[in-house]
Amino acid sequence: MPTSPEGPTERDDLPLVAIVGRPNVGKSTLMNRVLGKRVAIVEERPGVTRDRKEVLAEWQGHEFRLVDTGGWLIRGDELDDKVSRQSEAAIGEADAVLFVVDATTGVTAEDDRVAHMLRRVDAPVLLVANKVDDQRREDQVWELLALGVGDPHPVSALHGRGTGDLLDELVGHLPEPAPVSDEPARPPAEDGLISVALVGRPNVGKSTLFNRMIGEERAVVHDMPGTTRDSVDTVVETDIGALRFVDTAGMRRRSRIDDGTEYFSVVRALKSVDEADVALLVIDATEGITHQDQRLAERVDGAGCPIIVVLNKWELLDADARDDVLHQLDRKLHFLGESPMLRISAMSGRGVHRVLPALESAISQYRTRVPTRKVNDLIRRAQQAQPAPHGARILYATQGATDPPTFTIFTNRELPASYLRYIERQLREEFELGATPLKLRVRRRGN
Repeated sequence: MPTSPEGPTERDDLPLVAIVGRPNVGKSTLMNRVLGKRVAIVEERPGVTRDRKEVLAEWQGHEFRLVDTGGWLIRGDELDDKVSRQSEAAIGEADAVLFVVDATTGVTAEDDRVAHMLRRVDAPVLLVANKVDDQRREDQVWELLALGVGDPHPVSALHGRGTGDLLDELVGHLPEPAPVSDEPARPPAEDGLISVALVGRPNVGKSTLFNRMIGEERAVVHDMPGTTRDSVDTVVETDIGALRFVDTAGMRRRSRIDDGTEYFSVVRALKSVDEADVALLVIDATEGITHQDQRLAERVDGAGCPIIVVLNKWELLDADARDDVLHQLDRKLHFLGESPMLRISAMSGRGVHRVLPALESAISQYRTRVPTRKVNDLIRRAQQAQPAPHGARILYATQGATDPPTFTIFTNRELPASYLRYIERQLREEFELGATPLKLRVRRRGN
């Protein structure tokens, strides 16, 4: 089966294949089957997939971009309408479409409406009759001819039955792969990109800020908590270079997570945090700094990436409420030290222009490289100003890594934690490292 990295691709030259259909017909299961691993969240319930999720896939030497969409509905509430528009957008951009139908239920009104829309597109459409788990069910697929989008392809996305034949047919509609070069393969385009994770409790405005920053309605925005079920990431060219923005699911206390889908969404969100270079911690200023905001900030801080605190919905507060929120910030998030704090309105865009400069500064500090000579000059001055207790002494120090700045210190004896904090503070101030995390590794040598 094809393999794929998680997340979107930057290979815009590759053909785009959209998986569309009404809710709960097995679109995400088909995507996971094509990729050979679980990337999309799958659950037997309508509405689990709400945002477009794009990944890189390959079959028999043919690479293509594969995008999974939310279920299309004729009518529904406001959220359903937004999800349907996401599907329509994916169809409009696609070079080929996999139209998934549940063969066990036959043609529904929603199926017929999607088919009507697909009959007007120029891209080839393959009708996928899903849930044909054995040969006895193959006779059921022929009634799907009434949809008028070609012959159905019977498959079982869950068990893999017929998916190889489907992919053979699909790649036959795609451009031939580029010839293989004898030169070494170039590193993936995403290498070296800064990953920016937007994290926060449900319904604090992460997806609105995400859409505001990437310049398109990529993540579905709605005032219902838990709208974002999966981490959605998009690479954006900005004034400070290419950045990967990752919109994560809202995170609540584990005791309040009683839904299997939400549990896996939170797992994905935490994974995105662990892999991020910078985190935007989005807080609903109208609710103040809650206990969950505090716990989440601790979790993100523990991941070792710089944090920018974003107080959203700031325009809704009066002067007294603003003073109270700032006081709460100092009291409850004091452990974030000098982390930047931005006051914005993601809905109106007010203050959002400050995010990129804050990211640029955080990235610069995160990637700081200090020459060994300067590190040891600083260590010498610091020890002269305040010697370590009990005859302990730093013999030598060097910066071994960036992302975050990591310093290795060689000592003759064990250094107390208080003295290491002193050295860390001196490093941070001398080299203007701001609030970026620092790592100090101590190696003890003999006298």
